[in-house]
Amino acid sequence: MIERSISATIRKSAAQVPVVTLLGPRQAGKTALVRELFPEYTYVNLEDRSARELAENDYLGFFSRYPEPLIIDEVQRVPELLSAIQVRVDEDRKKNGRFILTLSHQPRLSEAVAQSLAGRTAVHTLLPLSFEEIKKAGKTESLDQSIVRGFMPGLYLDNARDPHAYYRDCLDRYLERDLRQMISLRNPDAFLRFMTLLAGRTGRAVNLSGLSGEVGVSSATLGEWLSVLEDSFVVFRLQPYFSKVSRRIVKSPKVYFSEPGLAAYLLGIETPRQASRDPLRGNLFENIVVLEAMKARLNAGREPNLFYTRTEKGVEVDLILKKEGMLYQYEIRSSMTPNREFSRNMRVFCDSEPDAGGMSVIYCGEPYDSYIGCRYVNYLDAAALIREAGQAV
Repeated sequence: MIERSISATIRKSAAQVPVVTLLGPRQAGKTALVRELFPEYTYVNLEDRSARELAENDYLGFFSRYPEPLIIDEVQRVPELLSAIQVRVDEDRKKNGRFILTLSHQPRLSEAVAQSLAGRTAVHTLLPLSFEEIKKAGKTESLDQSIVRGFMPGLYLDNARDPHAYYRDCLDRYLERDLRQMISLRNPDAFLRFMTLLAGRTGRAVNLSGLSGEVGVSSATLGEWLSVLEDSFVVFRLQPYFSKVSRRIVKSPKVYFSEPGLAAYLLGIETPRQASRDPLRGNLFENIVVLEAMKARLNAGREPNLFYTRTEKGVEVDLILKKEGMLYQYEIRSSMTPNREFSRNMRVFCDSEPDAGGMSVIYCGEPYDSYIGCRYVNYLDAAALIREAGQAV
């Protein structure tokens, strides 16, 4: 198993609070990680029908059969179990690390966790593999190979499946199983068409009214579908940055995929050669880098605090990290050659925002500590760059 960067964060939380809750997409490695970190714990998966029915109908019998300390996998299948966990935790608040909970989609349950287990749980999110984790495992590939393969741990096994077949099956399971647990989907073909259109707009602000005609459903329905995709960790939204001095900026969030390999599959990209020529290669690269930044923050147990900004005149900064009151800017380019134009929009942002800090370009070329007042970093080192924000280089 590839070592996960979030491991130390989870171990620390288990020593400090009674319950650790781990969110994240299906197949991202949640189960393998918690079972490796806590091998002495009892384990139960609520996808198992008999275990689920016992939890639903006889929670006392459930905890008798599965004693503490306990890992409960896919706890969203029986959300009522959270109240029973709360009661057990409150019987002895001094005892930590009693329950490890995992879940793969979060509508309603996140709210239930916040209400039932407030002050009793630490919540973390595990996304698919980062470049940093892949590099440490000695499995680094070219950018175009990474676009096709994606970052799911199962695709980095020695006997891994073909990525195209892997994502096809993942998508089929999602449409046929997970969505049924969340919504009553009457038109799966339209939903799939919506997902494909989103893949073609990754890294862009999405106009649901404009997509409505292409998908054939109302913009209100598309808004509900987008929320479902976000709740099940298929996509996420990068919000625009607002401040008191910001004027006339685009207010719509950008949409990215939590697994760029799935976006590539939806776009019909099957080979690295095809990826290298695809007109959306730059968008998929931006998706990958934004994810690297998010993974770096989440793996350290921090809120992402990531944004972008774009004015109505087209001045855009791809990524902004707000940290300790400062705004760190990142331009994302799939180029291999430094260019003075890459930092132009960041300079405009610095002139308008008094809290704007260092400027960095994340690209495919060699690193430079300073090129025309801007730092250049290869995308494989994006996570380290995010962690170092505000520190002396």
